[in-house]
Amino acid sequence: MMLKAKILNREAGIVTYGITPPKINHTPEKIAEIAQKQYERIKDLGIDGLIIYDVQDEADRVDQERPFPYLQTIDPTVYSKQYLGRLDVPKILYRCVGKYSEAELAEWIQADPGEDRFSVYVGASSSKQEVKLTLPEAYELSKKLNDRILLGGVVIPERHEARRDEHLRVLSKMKHGCQFFVSQATYNVEASKNFLSDYYYYCEANEIETVPVLFNLAPCGSPKTLEFMKWLGISIPRWLENELTYSQDILEKSVSLSRKVFEELYDFGMEKGIPIGCSVESVSTRKVEIEASIQLVKDIQSCIKPKAGV
Repeated sequence: MMLKAKILNREAGIVTYGITPPKINHTPEKIAEIAQKQYERIKDLGIDGLIIYDVQDEADRVDQERPFPYLQTIDPTVYSKQYLGRLDVPKILYRCVGKYSEAELAEWIQADPGEDRFSVYVGASSSKQEVKLTLPEAYELSKKLNDRILLGGVVIPERHEARRDEHLRVLSKMKHGCQFFVSQATYNVEASKNFLSDYYYYCEANEIETVPVLFNLAPCGSPKTLEFMKWLGISIPRWLENELTYSQDILEKSVSLSRKVFEELYDFGMEKGIPIGCSVESVSTRKVEIEASIQLVKDIQSCIKPKAGV
């Protein structure tokens, strides 16, 4: 499988696309309709993998009211198998491990024996959130029960600005078996470069090989989407927020800025030998923002290929 080889070989330029499964309260017909649209958009994109998110309520994380109401979504595994099975792209399934008991997660880990699988385990959204299983416990369970699951981890470069320890969190997750990382949506290039720099020099000093880091890009097409991104904890520098807010076309501006952010991070990684990749998503369900995210994937692929010598 190409994705597995690229991760294990620590290749730069991995490109994935992320989707959230439909809401669980949709009718079967509506779910099938959404899945068909997603299939049509993704099937010819030429991505290395499809990320399918596992959504959890993050109301404990911040005091502000959520701009869009939280609604439970279909389980990523169910959606992947029952609705997107014909999509011939490796699926990277997110797992919010705190929602599951040890027995529930163990059953999921041991399913599909003999198959290569990809997953990103996600911990609690805040220290206030009650969990049935911690992230380290989930890693240990996975290591013990199924060595065919290639594990990824979440990285939050913006957290590095406050605590200066995100690279140490990444190293800890690598010790637990994580072989690639996916960031939350990235608009703050300084925070991301600060994290990469500390990550690189720590690894160099300790003779540790860096692993692929996929920076997430998400177009912003309206003030409401911008408000939701900020609620999610996405760091948007003041100057950049002004650029979006006062632009004549907020969506076009956000796509342009996202491309520039990625190019700068990709070049920085190339200089250091850090395998930088990209994951694109739309945090909005608006058609125009989804279509912009698909175009952004193509733009990123075009940006990567010449620099990688393809």
